Amino acid sequence: MGGYIARRLLSTLLVMALVGVFIFLLLHLAPGDPAAIIAGDNASPAQIAKIRHQLGLDAPLVVQFVRWVWQILHGDFGISIFSEAPVMELIRQRLPATVALTSTTIGFAAVLAVGAGVLAAWRAGGLLDRVLMGFAALGFSVPVFVVGYVLIYVCAIRLRWLPVQGYVPLSGGLWPWASHMILPSIALGLAYVALIARITRASMLEVLNEDYMRTARAKGASTGAMLLHHALKNAGVPIVTVIGIGVALLISGVVITETVFNIPGLGRLTVDAISNRDYPIIQGVIVVFSGAYVLVNLAVDLVYTLIDPRIRY
Repeated sequence: MGGYIARRLLSTLLVMALVGVFIFLLLHLAPGDPAAIIAGDNASPAQIAKIRHQLGLDAPLVVQFVRWVWQILHGDFGISIFSEAPVMELIRQRLPATVALTSTTIGFAAVLAVGAGVLAAWRAGGLLDRVLMGFAALGFSVPVFVVGYVLIYVCAIRLRWLPVQGYVPLSGGLWPWASHMILPSIALGLAYVALIARITRASMLEVLNEDYMRTARAKGASTGAMLLHHALKNAGVPIVTVIGIGVALLISGVVITETVFNIPGLGRLTVDAISNRDYPIIQGVIVVFSGAYVLVNLAVDLVYTLIDPRIRY
C-alpha cells in the first residue's frame, strides 16, 4: 500500500510539472503584449520597452520560466499587473467562495445522482427509470447559464424565495450562507448530476445481473440491503471515477456560475484577469485549478483501493 501511494504521489508531481510548462507556454506564446496594453495606445516604444523590462518580459523564455517556477515553489504567484496586489493574496480572498460553491455542489450532486441512478437501475425499463433518465438527459443538455438565469427569474425574482445573487461567508450565519449557495449549486450541479446518475445506473444494472445478486435475493436479503450493501459497493469504482472526472465540469462551470450569480470567487477573478490580460493572475488561478484537479484524481485513485483492495497499479 505504501509503495502504491508513493508511486501515485510521484506521478502526481510529474503531472503538475507538465501542467506548469503548458500553462507558462500557453500564456506567453499567445498573441498580445501585456506591456503594450498597460502602457496604453499612445505609449512610445521606449515606454513599452521599459515596462517589459520591469515585468521581466525581455528576458529569454527559459529564464522567465525558471523565475516563475522558483516563485511558485516559494508560494509567490507574482504581482497583479493592474491592481498591483500580490496574486496569492487575491486568490486567498476569493478562494472561500469558490470552495463553498464547489463543495456544496459536489455534495448535492453526488447524493442526488447516486440515489437517482440506483432507483433507475432498480426499476429499469419502468416509468421511474424513464423519468429519471429523461431528467438526467435534460440536465446534461441545458447550459449552466441558462439554468442559472431561469432559477434566478423563478425562485428569486418571481417567488422571492432566495437571494438573486452575491455571497455571504459562513461566519455571517448558516442560513444566509446557505441561501446564497442553493441556486448556484443547483445550476452548477445539474450537468454533474446527469453524468453521475447515468453512469451509476449503467454500473448498477451490470452488478444486479451478477450471480451473487441472485443468490442474495434467493437467501431473502431485503431490497435495501441488496441495493446498498451488495450492488452499490461492487459498482463503486466506475461511480467514483466519474465523480472525479466530473470535477473538470465543475471547474469550467464555476467561471460561468460565479459570473451569473455575481459570486466573488476565483471564476470571477479569472474572467476579469482575462479581460485585462493580467498574466500573473491567469497563471496563478490556472495553477490552483489544475492542482485541485490533479489532487482530486489522486484521491480517486486512493479511494479505489478502499472500495476494491485488489486494485494495485
